[in-house]
Amino acid sequence: MTDRQMPEICDYEGSTYRTDFWEGQGRDYEDRVERIAIRRLLPPSGRRLLDVGAGFGRYTDMFGGYQQVVLLDYSRSQLEAARSRFGDERFLYVAADVYRMPFAPGVFDAAVMIRVLHHMQQPPAALGQVRGVMSQGGTFLLEFANKRNLKSIARWLLRRQTWSPFDLAPVEFVKLNYDFHPVYVRRALADAGLTPGRMLTVSHYRFEPLKRAVPTGVLVTLDSMAQLTGGLWQLSPSVFVRCQAAGQDQPAPAGAFWRCPECGSLILDETPDGLTCRGCRSTWGRVNGIYDFKEPVKRDKP
Repeated sequence: MTDRQMPEICDYEGSTYRTDFWEGQGRDYEDRVERIAIRRLLPPSGRRLLDVGAGFGRYTDMFGGYQQVVLLDYSRSQLEAARSRFGDERFLYVAADVYRMPFAPGVFDAAVMIRVLHHMQQPPAALGQVRGVMSQGGTFLLEFANKRNLKSIARWLLRRQTWSPFDLAPVEFVKLNYDFHPVYVRRALADAGLTPGRMLTVSHYRFEPLKRAVPTGVLVTLDSMAQLTGGLWQLSPSVFVRCQAAGQDQPAPAGAFWRCPECGSLILDETPDGLTCRGCRSTWGRVNGIYDFKEPVKRDKP
């Protein structure tokens, strides 16, 4: 993918997303039902897990069974917030572009992407990158914003929105915010080498008057039961799907973990300040415990 073709990135650098959207903002219901879906679909333990678009680590406490957890996000400030909560034992923090993954092939046996795909301008490319760093048979858990939900169907029937929830194409309703048809997502996953499996529908009762009128625990219980209909129909605003990495791997050399986003070399030497690629001599920084692959701090000709 050339620089000219590179998609735009939704950057949360410096954002107060954690406090403005989640903490103390009346979203306990959404948080709890999403955690139920994660527990149902993600293996509780494994060797190495990649959290794509990890942000401030809202779900990181759920990955305690994994030997190593890698939190990847484009925002350094979000990763700094995550690191302040979880430290460095078992955790690795990486600032990078999802379209240019800085990891060797096949190094993860599990990966999650939750509340992230809706910012992807080119979902197939992003999903292909995820598959490339997973080992064959590994589990990938994806959450996506569903355009074919009951609210959007009602709005379309009442002529309160112009786009059809039944059209397979993604819809960009706000800059770099997309909703997806379930069929489109399943096809994109399969094309990327990620075989879709069990689906759960989540956040059925994401309606503010209802959330104010009904105790959160009751809504969570009802949603937990409704999630199980995900294999029959997908009419909720959020859908979780468990996938398996299919096809043949191109295994990296023993001990390889990093991959240079500039030249693709799998040989990067650790230095006190970061990593230096033996192929293109680019140096990638490490600041405040975060490996930064957004831009090299130094480029040298070999």
